[in-house]
Amino acid sequence: MLQVKNFIYSNPLIVAAAAACLFLIVYLVRDIPVSHPPGVLVGEEPAQVMLPGNTSFIHEGFFVTPLAEFEIEARVLGKRRYRFDRSASISPIDLALGWGRMSDSSVIERFSFRQGRRWVHYRYKPVPLSQAEINRSMANMHMVPANSRIERQLKSLRRGEIVAITGKLVLVEGKNGFRWRSSLSRTDTGDGACEIIFVEYIETR
Repeated sequence: MLQVKNFIYSNPLIVAAAAACLFLIVYLVRDIPVSHPPGVLVGEEPAQVMLPGNTSFIHEGFFVTPLAEFEIEARVLGKRRYRFDRSASISPIDLALGWGRMSDSSVIERFSFRQGRRWVHYRYKPVPLSQAEINRSMANMHMVPANSRIERQLKSLRRGEIVAITGKLVLVEGKNGFRWRSSLSRTDTGDGACEIIFVEYIETR
């Protein structure tokens, strides 16, 4: 047995294969959705308080101007990482979030969600919700982590988790006329309807 162990530890191919398998297991496990029984999991709507003054600060090479204090508790409907678009350096991840009846498993199981190019697209089978209720009970939100710890927390989120986020809705401005302004409404749709959140606190339950 000692000879077998020595052979394994001294063989770099076996060690590398074992490490690769472990990495694959961790990668797959982190993407397994969290399941919940039927019922509304988040009853409260996001809370927003407009800010006076609008003093800007520099973050990741961009000018960031807070527009409103923002708090949200929601179910994670989807997560998408970005690495190469113009805003990826300041906002490396989008979350599709749902609250109210869009946090209910009996409703969510009738939807399929797909994120890309900073949008969320969805299809659904017949549900007891109007299109207006769907629109005001979910959103694709661009996350601007305040620090590396919060960025790691955001990237570790799984579909189905209930997440609480506190921060600010912001205007982001950069070189060559780059301008990215957060929505300040939960009922708008289309281009410009996404929230941009400077995330100062996050926890899951």
